[in-house]
Amino acid sequence: MKYVLITGGVVSGLGKGVTASSIGVVLQACGLRVTSIKIDPYLNTDAGTMSPFEHGEVFVLDDGGEVDLDLGNYERFLDVTLTKDNNITTGKIYQSVLDKERKGDYLGKTVQVVPHITDAIKDWIESVALIPVDGKEGPADVCVIELGGTVGDIESMPFIEALRQLSFSVGPDNFCLIHVSLIPVLGVVGEQKTKPTQHSVRELRALGLTPHLLACRSAQPLLDNSKLKLSQFCHVEAANILNIHDVPNIWHIPLLLRNQNAHLSILKQLNLLSIAAPPDLEAWTRRAETFDNLTDSVRIAMVGKYVGLTDSYLSVVKALLHASIACSLKPTIDWIAASDLEDDTAQSAPEAHAAAWKSLRNAECVLVPGGFGDRGVCGMILAAKYARENNVPYLGICLGMQISVIEYARSVLGLEKANSHEFDEDTPDPVVIFMPEGSRTHMGSTMRLGSRRTLFQTHDCVTSRLYCNPHYVDERHRHRYEVNPDVIGVLEEAGLKFVGKDETEKRMEVLELPGHPFYVGVQFHPEFKSRPGKPSALFLGLILSARGKLEAYLSRHQNGS
Repeated sequence: MKYVLITGGVVSGLGKGVTASSIGVVLQACGLRVTSIKIDPYLNTDAGTMSPFEHGEVFVLDDGGEVDLDLGNYERFLDVTLTKDNNITTGKIYQSVLDKERKGDYLGKTVQVVPHITDAIKDWIESVALIPVDGKEGPADVCVIELGGTVGDIESMPFIEALRQLSFSVGPDNFCLIHVSLIPVLGVVGEQKTKPTQHSVRELRALGLTPHLLACRSAQPLLDNSKLKLSQFCHVEAANILNIHDVPNIWHIPLLLRNQNAHLSILKQLNLLSIAAPPDLEAWTRRAETFDNLTDSVRIAMVGKYVGLTDSYLSVVKALLHASIACSLKPTIDWIAASDLEDDTAQSAPEAHAAAWKSLRNAECVLVPGGFGDRGVCGMILAAKYARENNVPYLGICLGMQISVIEYARSVLGLEKANSHEFDEDTPDPVVIFMPEGSRTHMGSTMRLGSRRTLFQTHDCVTSRLYCNPHYVDERHRHRYEVNPDVIGVLEEAGLKFVGKDETEKRMEVLELPGHPFYVGVQFHPEFKSRPGKPSALFLGLILSARGKLEAYLSRHQNGS
């Protein structure tokens, strides 16, 4: 197995995940099979209980793993299906070591960070790297490892030491280290400063790791004299200093790396030049250029709880991008804080209230994504009602589907106090209830998680036609609450149709409103399986209906054709 390690220096948030994904794309384009591992040095076992405001979205895998959003980047860029073990955290490592210690596996020895924790990290990396993630037999050729955080962080020290040992044990021909660092420009002087990167590399070398390549993040292309300085003081060949400057869209990053012969430097270090082909990035080039040249845009209202940090909905944003580009449109997302639509805000912050409603009314379609807790729920219900009554295309995901059920029960069935048990345990009309596939008290890994099958109840529903499968679809889930099976009958009599159910037919998966241009709610998260060039069917349906092109598209793409 060949390993490519990506570390970061100076500051966090430099785009190590996109860099790691892009390196994987370039190596894939050379005909190599690639897998990925993300190391997160925090103590949490996984990302499941983290606030989206603090860490961005929680990405869900097929096997139910709740992982860092960078694994979403890997899956989208490399078109692979990762496992929860591809995300290593300090919590997982310590938990596995402590479990062994309790069982007596260490035979009475003193359990220490070195060698026990570091050995556990190495064993985990080496075993996970062998798991095929691209649907083919046998292990990949190259494993790209991203170490989260910044070199010098106390919490990442055991991982740095384990990776140092790994580099030594696998040998220099099987290990390539790429250090991502920042080249800032001071406003007054306007000069590119290399000193922070020099210090970062010095820190890395003091810990026993020497970078083979530098990936320098900067606003503008790196100047020759900056590159020369970095080469001299960081002990890295000038040809191995890559510049990842700001680009119009991230699909340019693999092309940027290819144009700087990054693949040649990596392949040379890994002794793979003899078996690798020249990189074929024609599809990526077309994709990046198509996006740059789009002029017509579609306006989407995103009504959510965590709109203060767009990374909270990263996969939803990417899915909208994939679907819009497939329709030759550029997505313009109007972020609307759900609470700003509520009547209370009209009193406390009238300007925010007016702006939110103006954005909603100007939108060509409405999307209500997933979330937890009762904040902003009334605003989401108002958004769903507006979309339903005004024939505006609507897609509700997870909580967004439950919102549309609550709104329909209140507005159409006249159940004014209809609610979810999540928001009101004493509601007389619970249309959304807790269904036990998890614990009420423990928050971690207690939800309905991972890929589950949805069976379509009718072959001619919009959703099954969009998926081009009249029978079923497999999508990823992350939720605790479900539409109450006891109210399905009255809701369907009133016009709301539940066209997708699970295999027990007790859990509602997909709802549609016949006669509406596009009013769809899904309990699963279709955004997690959207890919560049292969957009999610439901997001594509939302964008097509926003432009009145859905029926024409469906007539061209009949079921199974």
